[in-house]
Amino acid sequence: MALPASEPQVVASLHADGAARRRLWKAAIKWPMYAVAVMPVLLAAGWRWGHGELVRLDQLLLFLVAAVLLLAWENLANDVFDADTGVDAQGKPHSLVNLTGRRDRVAWLANGALLLGLALMALVALRSSGAVLALVLACCGIGYAYQGPPLRLGYRGLGEPLCWLAFGPLATAAGLLALGPATGAAVPWRAAVELGGGPALATTLVLFCSHFHQVEEDARHGKRSPVVRLGTAQAAALVPWFVAGALAFEWAPVLVGHWPLTALLGAMGVPPAQRLIRLLREHHDQPERITGSKFLALRFQALNGLGLALGLALGARLG
Repeated sequence: MALPASEPQVVASLHADGAARRRLWKAAIKWPMYAVAVMPVLLAAGWRWGHGELVRLDQLLLFLVAAVLLLAWENLANDVFDADTGVDAQGKPHSLVNLTGRRDRVAWLANGALLLGLALMALVALRSSGAVLALVLACCGIGYAYQGPPLRLGYRGLGEPLCWLAFGPLATAAGLLALGPATGAAVPWRAAVELGGGPALATTLVLFCSHFHQVEEDARHGKRSPVVRLGTAQAAALVPWFVAGALAFEWAPVLVGHWPLTALLGAMGVPPAQRLIRLLREHHDQPERITGSKFLALRFQALNGLGLALGLALGARLG
């Protein structure tokens, strides 16, 4: 179904000049965001290498592709569902629905990505453990509950804890099982929480920071994000705690001797985190100046997670 031509953001997006449309399409694709999709299995690979355990590279590749497809589904579906509520009508020219004017086609593309992603995950599960597919289906269910009707839990301010659960223990446990031998092993919950808890907080920070520049639009359409509920000043004051919590999660196993010192390479993400904290502290109520805050959070997430994965992989080799 095409959106009505009277939708102002649709009209603006469809009639932008060539250079502007290229910028909008680049923003719509959001390729840097896929760091959050691949991080759980990369962490699982680093953890298994560091423990001298088997890492099946074919499974790793399949899992990576499937994870990207499933996050593409979530992003595309989010555009579709937000078009239904009108929350993107004014403040998001790079929504694919606004760019194309075709909600129906974006919905078909989203469903196609979901089906292909789940098919690849089913193959991964078939070659490792059936629990992999169950865990991934739980992640997808959380993703739908976050944005889809009738629950739309993200509109009730519950997106952040759901994000931590999906990208932390659930996805990390799936990655740990997928990369190992097909033995029907039990779900490694303890390792998944220990390994995935800190990086998932960093991923949750990306979602949290995505709300700052659209507070007025969210409030107008009934989306009670944590930033809407707290106000931008109090929400900005929480950002250092997100960073500290992520690092504490990751440093605690080092302090008690569970992980090697090289796991502290996760601190690679601290410089962009510092810039993010400073930016939101000084300009939290100026949307035009903080539209890039989620990308600083994403840089922290990516560098932190990659540093941790690399540190865990190197630990046993250097020890």
